[in-house]
Amino acid sequence: MPKLIAFVDGSVYSESVLDHAAWVATTIGASVDVVHVIGRRDVSSAPVDLSGNLEAGAHSALLNDLAAHDEQRAKLARDRGRLIVDTARSRLLTAGVGEVHAKLRMGDIVDAVHELEADADLVLIGKRGEAADFAKLHLGSNLERVARTSRKPVLVASRAFKPVNRFLIAFDGGESIMKAVNHIAAGTLFPGLACTMIMVGKETPENRGKLESSAGTLRNAGYAVDALIEPGEPDKVIAAHAEADHIDLLVMGAYGHSRVRSFIIGSTTTEMIRSVRIPVMLFR
Repeated sequence: MPKLIAFVDGSVYSESVLDHAAWVATTIGASVDVVHVIGRRDVSSAPVDLSGNLEAGAHSALLNDLAAHDEQRAKLARDRGRLIVDTARSRLLTAGVGEVHAKLRMGDIVDAVHELEADADLVLIGKRGEAADFAKLHLGSNLERVARTSRKPVLVASRAFKPVNRFLIAFDGGESIMKAVNHIAAGTLFPGLACTMIMVGKETPENRGKLESSAGTLRNAGYAVDALIEPGEPDKVIAAHAEADHIDLLVMGAYGHSRVRSFIIGSTTTEMIRSVRIPVMLFR
C-alpha cells in the first residue's frame, strides 16, 4: 500500500495539508502517517549565562524554577501535539482514508523526514505554518528545509484545498522534471486530469523535441496534453498560466541548474511558490 507523510502543526494550513492528503490517499489507496514535530524551542527556555549576576542560592533557585517551567512546557507541548495528530487522524478517517497513523516526534522536522520517508511515496507540508497569520508574505520556515531534505516528491499545500481537475507541468527537460513526467505517466493520481506542459524559453527544434517527447509519454499513458513553449521569465509565465488557465496544481522539478528549477529552492523560487495560489508538487 502506498504511504503518505503529512506534517501538521495546528495552523490553518494544516487543514489544507489534511485535505490534500485525503485527496491523494483516497485516489491512490494510500495510508497516511500524520506527524507533528515538537521543536526544541517549544519545550526549553533559551540558554542564558547567569554566571556572575546572581548569588549562589538565587542562581540555584532560578535554575530549579526554569527546569520546572521547561518540564511544564514540554508536557503542554506533548498534550497539544497529541491533540493535533488525533484530531487530524479523525479528520482523515472521516474523509474516507482507510488507514491513518498519528505520530509525535521531538526535535527537528528534518530528522523526522529522514526517519519516516524511507517507505513513503509522498511528503505533504503546508506552504506556511503556525505564523502564517503574522507573516503572510513569508513561507513557512520548515518548507524549504523539508523540500531540500526529502528524497521523495513533496506536495506543498496551498491555504485551502479545492478539487484538482487541471495540472500544469513546468517543463525544463532536466532530470527532476523527467522523473515527474514518468511518475505521472505510471501513477494512479493524475489520470483523468487535464494537463498543460509549459517550457519557458526559445522555440527551437531541440526544445520542441524534448517537450514533445515528454508530452508523448503522457499521451501514450492516456493524457490529453497541451504542450507550449513561451519566452519570458519562468516565474511570470508560469504564474500567469496558472491563473488564466484555472490550473489547480503545479508540478515542478525541485533542484537543478536550469532557470526554471532554480526558482524552486532559493530566493526566486520562494517568490514563485509564494506567488501562486495553488499547491505545488516538487520532484527531485
